[in-house]
Order: sequence, then structure tokens, then C-alpha cells
Amino acid sequence: MSETHVPVGIVGAGPAGLLLGHLLDRAGIDSVTVEIRSEAHVIDRVRAGVLEQTTVELLGDVGLGERMAREGMRHEGLYIAFGGRRHRVDLSELTGGRAITVYGQNEIVRDLIAARRAARGRVIFEAEDVRVSDLESDAPQLQVRAAAAAETFRCDFIAGCDGFHGVCRAAVPRNAMQSYERAYPFAWLGVLAEAAPSSHELVYCLHDRGFALFSMRSSRITRLYLQCAPDDRIESWPDDRIWTELRTRLATDDGWSPNEGPILQKGITPMRSFVAEPMRFRRLFLAGDAAHIVPPTGAKGLNLALADVWRLARALEERYRHGGEAGLDAYSDAGLHRAWRAQRFSYWMTTLLHRADEATPFDWRRQRAELEYVVSSRAALTSLAENYVGFPLS
Repeated sequence: MSETHVPVGIVGAGPAGLLLGHLLDRAGIDSVTVEIRSEAHVIDRVRAGVLEQTTVELLGDVGLGERMAREGMRHEGLYIAFGGRRHRVDLSELTGGRAITVYGQNEIVRDLIAARRAARGRVIFEAEDVRVSDLESDAPQLQVRAAAAAETFRCDFIAGCDGFHGVCRAAVPRNAMQSYERAYPFAWLGVLAEAAPSSHELVYCLHDRGFALFSMRSSRITRLYLQCAPDDRIESWPDDRIWTELRTRLATDDGWSPNEGPILQKGITPMRSFVAEPMRFRRLFLAGDAAHIVPPTGAKGLNLALADVWRLARALEERYRHGGEAGLDAYSDAGLHRAWRAQRFSYWMTTLLHRADEATPFDWRRQRAELEYVVSSRAALTSLAENYVGFPLS
């Protein structure tokens, strides 16, 4: 087994891990990124697609915005639908010109992999075994077995960007970190359809039968979601049933409905909220889903992850250039402040727009009254818009 020193070991080659490697490379800091899944799997998995304006600006500032500027779809508003009516939320007008951009997470990953290759950055896919150890020392280890060869990286720091089920958070002593979690009594059935989007903006809809969301990934691909039970099976949702349910839930008095086409992918995702505190254990730093998960209703998960690694890269650059550790010491508190703000908004959006099985007739009428207030109050709409388009990174 060979042993190599590398300043920063990054576990996970999703958008957070890849962006961290890119940012460190731009700062002249060497790193290695390891991933248990294949490159194709990391690229092809369909996940988030709504980018806050600050996320768009960050990617552009670090040389990753060319294709996004060409293919991404800027949205200056969205719709909230209930009772058969769509109500437009003018995000740009309410926030002084800010907006969101729809650009799929898999496209960001493609751009990042191309950038890492161009910089000759070391990214190891399909690692058969990944472990972190010696976390209480000044030289934690990242142990990797890939392509029948084993290698140990002796690191100054390790970044855990390996998701909720990854090895990094699990390696932290139990008494050193506290977890906060909430499981929701519903899940999302998500589908990717080969159909041109029938609306230029997202449509969030509450129907008597539950939540539905119309979104998109490109000018020819529509992304749609349905609220379902967390124990539902994908086999119970043939394509005809999916389209029938989408037509029913998304129907509005103005005659709008989603375009239909062949369903390319579908899957069921349980919904949870999760936060680990602190986001650091000695020289191990957690980022993205390894540290926090938000329900997707608020479109915050990817944006939180990229903000985490932006902050971590700046702190590491300060450490290597000037020997200062103030940024590293502030990393967790700053990340938790942003994460809990996103949790509050995502929880509010989720409870506002989903039909709970245990809801009483009183609960249902109260929920409708809150929606009516939101769409009729400029103060409420401004709060929604400010949170949805996001806040500055710092």
C-alpha cells in the first residue's frame, strides 16, 4: 500500500466535492477527490435544478458559467396554484431584480468534471472502499482501494462531501456531534419527461389529492413531481397513472396543463430534514448532504452545498497563504446559520403546499386561508421571494 501526502482529501465527487477541488486548484492548493460510484452514475442521476442567483454568480466567477449562461433558463417568477387558479409570484420585482436559474445538477457536474480534467485534477471514481481514520490527529488519513490497488493519503484536512450515508460523518465519535432530524409523512414521485415545457416558470400546486410541481430541465425536457406515500413503490405508478394524476392536480381554470411525452426516468424520494452540529470535527469538515438535508420544496439543497464549499475553500486558502485559522474556526457556525435559515423556509414551503393524511377539515381550511393570505399580501410575497432567490454567500 502506497502512502502519499496531500493537503486536502475530498470524499465525494458530487457537485460539492468537485467544486471544492476546483476552488482549491484555483488557489494553488493540491487535493484528491474520491468517489465510490462511477462517473456515469454521478453525471446521470437527476436531482436539483434550481439555482439561486448567488450560486449562478459563484459558478460564473470561477469559470464555470459559460454553458450555464447559454443553456440555463433564467426565471424571474413562479406560480403558486390552488383552488384551480395560478397566482404568479414576481420574484424579480419583489427582490430588486434578482432571479433563479434552472440548470440541472447533472449539467453542473459535467462542467465540473471537464474543469477538473482540464486542470489535471485527481478524481478517483469507482473506489471499491473508502475510509477515513486518525481524525483526532494532525494528519488524518484517507484510505482508498480502487482498481485493485490500495492507497493511503495522509492529509492536512479532509472534506466530507459524501452525502447523508457517507463514511465521513459516520467516523465522527458519537459524543462529538448532535443530529437534528424530522421525517415527513410523504414522499415525492419525480419524473423526467421528453416534452417541451408548457410554462416558462415553475408551478407549485396544492390540490385536494396532494402536492404537484411542474418544472423543467431544458427546452425539451419537463421535470414533474407528485406527492405520494413514503412507502409507495414505483411499480404502482405506471406512466398512464402518473399522467392522469398530474393532469388532475395541475388543472387550472385558465386551461393550462403540462405537455405530455415519453417518461425517461422516474423514482420516489422520501422527504426529511436533517442537520448535524457542528459541521466540523477537528480537521474533518462536513459539507452538503453530509451535514444537512432540506426537503426539496424550497429548492435549497444544492445551493447550500455549494455555499458550504465556497466558504471552506476560502478558509483553507487563508490557512495555507497566511497561516490564519479564523475562517476554519468560523466555518461551522456560518454554515449552520445558513442551513437553519434554509430549514425554516423549506419546512414552511413544505407544510404550506402538501396535504397531510392526518389533516382534519380544520387543518385543510386553515392551510387554504394561509395560501390566500400569501398570494394577497405583498409582505408575505416578498418574504417568499427573498428566501426563494437566496441570500448573499458571505
